[in-house]
Amino acid sequence: MASSNNHETISRASLHTQKKFELIEKYIMPWAQKLMNNPSCKGLVYIDCMCNSGLYHDDNNVLIEGTPLRVSRILRNIAGQYPFKQVHLYFNDQDEAKTALLSKKVPKETSNFHITITSKDASELLRSIGPELDHPNLHYFLLYDPYDADIDWEGLLPFFRHWGEVMINHMVSDPVRAISQVKKKSTMQKYEGTYMVSDFEKLVPFGSDKAAYEKRILQIINALKGKRRYYVAAYPFYNTQNSQMYSLIHCTSNPVGFELYKKTAWQTFENHSSNKNTHGHENQLMLDFNGSGKITTQTDESCFTVLDIAKYIHYCFKGQRDVPLEEVYNSLKAHPVFPADGYRSQIRDYLKSDFGAEIKFVKDPVTGKKETRVSFAEGKFNYE
Repeated sequence: MASSNNHETISRASLHTQKKFELIEKYIMPWAQKLMNNPSCKGLVYIDCMCNSGLYHDDNNVLIEGTPLRVSRILRNIAGQYPFKQVHLYFNDQDEAKTALLSKKVPKETSNFHITITSKDASELLRSIGPELDHPNLHYFLLYDPYDADIDWEGLLPFFRHWGEVMINHMVSDPVRAISQVKKKSTMQKYEGTYMVSDFEKLVPFGSDKAAYEKRILQIINALKGKRRYYVAAYPFYNTQNSQMYSLIHCTSNPVGFELYKKTAWQTFENHSSNKNTHGHENQLMLDFNGSGKITTQTDESCFTVLDIAKYIHYCFKGQRDVPLEEVYNSLKAHPVFPADGYRSQIRDYLKSDFGAEIKFVKDPVTGKKETRVSFAEGKFNYE
């Protein structure tokens, strides 16, 4: 299993890659704080099994930091706030030149902050760490970030079955580009393993259908998790030509982590569900030519907006009266894309201004507490 897409010690990071760095960095900080603040948590384990060198050149040839350096700095600071709890980081890359450079750049270890850097096959690393996951008071985060669609599910299995979180980069642009042209047996076997099919020919009908590959990945995760309740959220990343490169899939058995990832992703994408460039056309009014004659907007499911969240809520509660506002927000908690927190005031404003919702304060006759309730209008509106 390869670790990077070139043999240069310092790789190039395009804009969508930099956005990936930003999302992971923004997530790890509150993730670590929430866990370390829990008395039952005795420490954290962070694993990046394909870490690269930690340094990149951007499109202007400026040197920037990648995920390992950003995360290690965050976790070292947090370890300093909790001196009686341990933080362990594992960084791995097959390229020894990359890990040698990373070793020179990571923060120094302390009595409760430890970094292990290795140069081995990622699958080998996972198989060595996986059996050690039974410690009930350590919480782990595994970043699985290959440069192509090459996923070792057997190596990942122990991480799905224990308390912790897994983030997978599904490089969907790889099969979309190559599946119809594959000739090498080794490449066929790679795709057979990644999408868990017995015969490569079963993937050929997928063609360039990104949704088909992504659906298959979610099916595999759902099968591997076992009987436990599991939460999965996936967000796409686009290059400057608006072609989807990959999805960053977050997997957890903790609903708090699930909600935190959704909220962080939307904030990273500046109040959208992806970094796709919509050229300012999101929610643009258009005439419905399907017979209604109404002025509507077309939802771009590859780049949702906050208005789309309000539209979804209106659809779910249309015609209902005096619904507690908290119940309305809670309806988003199970949604795989829309966050239940972080955008409440904007959602509320859209429900009133664009969907005719009536919002009022009422006193609960039993508890005597005041609460906000929403009455949803009937019928269709411009944004449906």
